[in-house]
Amino acid sequence: MEEKKKKLVVLSGAGMSAESGIATFRDSGGLWENYPVEQVATPEGFRENPQRVLDFYNMRRRELLKAQPNEGHIALAQLEEHFDVRIITQNIDNLHEQAGSTQVLHLHGELMKARSSGDESLVYELSPDHCDIKLGDLCEKGYQLRPHIVWFGEMVPMISEAAQWVGQADYFVIIGTSMNVYPAAGLQGYVHSGVPIYLIDPKEVHTGRSDVVFIRKGASEGVRELRRRLYIHNP
Repeated sequence: MEEKKKKLVVLSGAGMSAESGIATFRDSGGLWENYPVEQVATPEGFRENPQRVLDFYNMRRRELLKAQPNEGHIALAQLEEHFDVRIITQNIDNLHEQAGSTQVLHLHGELMKARSSGDESLVYELSPDHCDIKLGDLCEKGYQLRPHIVWFGEMVPMISEAAQWVGQADYFVIIGTSMNVYPAAGLQGYVHSGVPIYLIDPKEVHTGRSDVVFIRKGASEGVRELRRRLYIHNP
């Protein structure tokens, strides 16, 4: 009988996709320096100027269509050969899926989807050929379509499922996130005692924990190092 794979749960952030050319929001020179959060990432900003918000995410979508998964994305997908890999991402891109990861949970929404501004259960896939959302694009109930993004001040609907995944982890890996954004940063509190925690980031990240193994490298190089460390225990 095939041995049951151990669960490796990954929490990924903007640093995961930075090597693919996806602009980060919070770093120096990031998107928030040019676009105030209140204008493009809140329900109030959308009500005030929906065109500005739609334009902002249409630009992000075109940027994504030019990007490719980096070596880190691909290496995580390849780990599915050895582990039950579950990825919880704060990123709104689909690079984990493009790389071949099969279990990806998007905490903050998905750039390549639109949803109804009046009925959040109505969600639509966007295609590379028709990726812009325009004013006047309506759902079947007649509401304007908006980006399928969790904005500041909105509930994070997938957080409960994410917490369940973390609570089942045999290994927990944090990649490319500042651990300053809640509720995502609070997920580390669901890791069971004794479960190895690895944090991959070239910058110093404060977790408030003493049991974290730091890998001070970028995503691609860091996941390579992670694989080496995991195979020490899992030949």
